[in-house]
Amino acid sequence: MKTVPLHQVHVGLGAKIVPFAGFEMPVRYSSDLDEHHTVRNNVGVFDVSHMGEFMVTGPKALDLIQKVSANDASVLFDGKVQYSYLPNETGGVVDDLLVYRIREDEYLLVVNASNIEKDWNWIQGKNSEGVAMENISDATCLFAVQGPNATATLQKLTTVDLASMDYYTFQTGEMAGIADVIISATGYTGAGGFEIYVKNESAEKMWNAIFEAGKEFGIKPVGLGARDTLRLEKGFCLYGNDIDDNTSPLEAGLGWVTKFTKDFTNSNALKAQKEAGLNRKLVGFEMIDRGIPRGHYELCDADGNKIGEVTSGTQSPTLQKGIGMGYVPAANSKADSEIFIKVRDRLLKAKIVKLPFVKN
Repeated sequence: MKTVPLHQVHVGLGAKIVPFAGFEMPVRYSSDLDEHHTVRNNVGVFDVSHMGEFMVTGPKALDLIQKVSANDASVLFDGKVQYSYLPNETGGVVDDLLVYRIREDEYLLVVNASNIEKDWNWIQGKNSEGVAMENISDATCLFAVQGPNATATLQKLTTVDLASMDYYTFQTGEMAGIADVIISATGYTGAGGFEIYVKNESAEKMWNAIFEAGKEFGIKPVGLGARDTLRLEKGFCLYGNDIDDNTSPLEAGLGWVTKFTKDFTNSNALKAQKEAGLNRKLVGFEMIDRGIPRGHYELCDADGNKIGEVTSGTQSPTLQKGIGMGYVPAANSKADSEIFIKVRDRLLKAKIVKLPFVKN
């Protein structure tokens, strides 16, 4: 198992450490519930330095990104971020990722921790033009400062005007006396905030500065447990749960980042699938009966026939009810349709709802 550079800091804070994506990661420091509400209502900090970062540079950098990713990166401008995914050759998803345009011939790709080596090999396998790539994952720390008080906390540390930054943009500037920090406004919680990319040698200084700046707001460290409930309340997919090598990105609801105005890996097959119509869809559901849906629980129709399974599920701290996502036949995917979750041989009633579960 690998560890993030601030591993001992998290141990010292009393974090419960668990294996995740090949890393020893803090899953919680106090309780998942407390940390979830901290981010929704105040400000919390995730150390997500296990994520992967690749630099892609040179005159053909955009061509390579256009070839391997489904979204249209040609619309990006300096300081703009784009959500996308890497299609495989068989109709599934290699990974989902963020594409940062630093300048015309320089991009930063941010990928999931469990897929760093896989993504690197996949992109390099498509790199027929010899585009320069550098894997900076092991040299980069990433902190997600999330919540309504994130802006007020971080503004103390930088002259970059954080409040004026649009969603899915970034700036490079000084923060906490550290030069060349990437500050981005993407977020995986739906609570607002920023991601801070900093080199390993400056990571502890940045971490301490963030907590000092947020002291008046009661800032807290937050683990992967609350990260999962926060992202699920917003209907965000988690690779390995809701999307993977065998799931169709179109069935997963990623048609909005699938741009058939260009050619990309497996684009013809995906276009044919779209034109033929989707057999199943990834949907969100809320429990009507009391119960918590867990991953791989069966989704059933009223007669108890299996129609799918839960890909992500939890008890929503904000809504105080069970919520989840899963793939169901297209005929069962309409909002307000009743489905049933099989929990210990009992069929518990739920209904399909439009995502996100938490609207604001």
